[in-house]
Amino acid sequence: MKRREFVQYGSVAFCAAPMLTSMVFRSRTKNETKPDWLQRLIKANDNQLDRQRGYRVSDSKSSAYGGFLDGAEIPNAHSTVAYIRTAGCALASSESRYYRSETVAKELEEAINYLLKIQHSDGTIDLLSTNFHSTPDTGFIVKWLVPVYNIVLREDDSRYATQLELLKTFLQRAGECLIVGGIHTPNHRWVVSGALTKLNEVWPNPRYVARIEEWLGEHIDMDPDGQYNEKSTLIYSPLTDRVLITIAKGAKKPELYEFVRRNLMMTTYYIHPNGEIATDASGRQDKAAVGTMEGYYYPYRFMALKDQNGIFSAICKEIEATVLEKSVSQLSYFLEDISLWRELPKPNSLPTSYAKAFPYSGLVRIRRGNWDATVISQNPTFLTFHSGNAVLQGIRFSASFFGKGQFQGGEIRQEGKDYVMEQKLAGSYYQPYPKDSIDPGGDWEKMPQSNREQSEIQYLTSTARIRENNDGVECDIEIVGTDNVPVSIELIFREGGEFKNVVILNAENDSYLLNTDEVGTYTQKGDTLTFGPGLAEHKGVQLRGGLPRMSAPTVYLTGFTPFKHTIRIS
Repeated sequence: MKRREFVQYGSVAFCAAPMLTSMVFRSRTKNETKPDWLQRLIKANDNQLDRQRGYRVSDSKSSAYGGFLDGAEIPNAHSTVAYIRTAGCALASSESRYYRSETVAKELEEAINYLLKIQHSDGTIDLLSTNFHSTPDTGFIVKWLVPVYNIVLREDDSRYATQLELLKTFLQRAGECLIVGGIHTPNHRWVVSGALTKLNEVWPNPRYVARIEEWLGEHIDMDPDGQYNEKSTLIYSPLTDRVLITIAKGAKKPELYEFVRRNLMMTTYYIHPNGEIATDASGRQDKAAVGTMEGYYYPYRFMALKDQNGIFSAICKEIEATVLEKSVSQLSYFLEDISLWRELPKPNSLPTSYAKAFPYSGLVRIRRGNWDATVISQNPTFLTFHSGNAVLQGIRFSASFFGKGQFQGGEIRQEGKDYVMEQKLAGSYYQPYPKDSIDPGGDWEKMPQSNREQSEIQYLTSTARIRENNDGVECDIEIVGTDNVPVSIELIFREGGEFKNVVILNAENDSYLLNTDEVGTYTQKGDTLTFGPGLAEHKGVQLRGGLPRMSAPTVYLTGFTPFKHTIRIS
């Protein structure tokens, strides 16, 4: 079916009576054969349903009867909504083991009843880990549940009349808080607007539209790199892409597609050779987290079809080949919109050889085939390196300089082929307090250091200089100024690999030294990373003023100022 035809029928149906909606959608999907990738997601959804049912509150005497527990055994809205979404997709998919299951339908009814029970009178729900009477968390739930409502309605509005009526009640109550409620973070504006868009598709309301326009009036928070304000490549960037597509499509805002397009294009340069995504620049909880690309499957598929974009298509194919089942939470998107079932355009080659700076995110991405490196500014972990599955999670260094010698470079500047970061520190002593200002009671806090004359001032300048070499990168670390200051360099690796040619420093916490002039290797899942030469002038690896060691295999290099050493990684 042509997408224009689908949208035309869908928009007519959403504005008509529920029976017409169900008839239109049912006639359009019963004869459609679901593609293999979609059937795989349906199977994954069934497996998720199996797991979720183990967390159901089945005691009819419990106040949380019908609800679902989290891992801490607390009944809550989000776990319950996760089941509602999973169950709704299963009930409406003929390929599911739970297709039209009376047991699951009854559990769905009880779950929605519990959700209504814990919904506040203002329409909000609570995120028990942090937010109460939360409009944005209600927005997340609404954007998940309206597609479920549409899918179940399309499948059989009479069979599931009770569930649909309960769900309608919850959603329309929630809509009242979305019209007036506030937010916390940049992405919350688009989540709330996306939720209102979905509500407006089913139950048109000018107040929904007015609130969407109010939030959109703040403009989309995208920088010239193509990244959103939170720079959250694992969680909130793909989320923002998904909800902006929802708003663009449902609220007839086609200009929003360009933001999605730019972010997806930028993201193609953030993919590690093993399929993980670079998260080093994130300003949210996914900073430096290990994660893969499944969150982007819907936006890449939607935009690949919309733009006939072969690069986006290639990423979809990579996701399908590696982590598709982890995209199961997006199943409702694909069941709701059958235009997404179409064959993708012919894939193009993905970028795998580049050196590209993203100054607004404060990083540089270098990739050459099966290895890549990320240079990161304003961060103690200033360099990472992947050789396939062998991962150097980061390099850090510190000097025991007045308790503040942890290196954290400033902005990255390019000098020829080098990427350079620098930090300048000063440490001083203080003379007696001015006599006419001494506190009569001798209160130290009332005689601030800023008013004292400084003396014996010491200085320390630290520079990290990174460049490509033939099969990897090399990093010059130079620290000058005050002499004889102990220095410690940390090479922090991903757990699960095997070292060679290093010396055990502390077996209990996986710490090692790399002796002077030696070269070490780290092998994981058949891939090997080489690093060195070593330097071991002392064993003081945890220096005063340095950050605590990470809970990961770590190799140390040590020395004294004036310090200059080049580490080669390949």
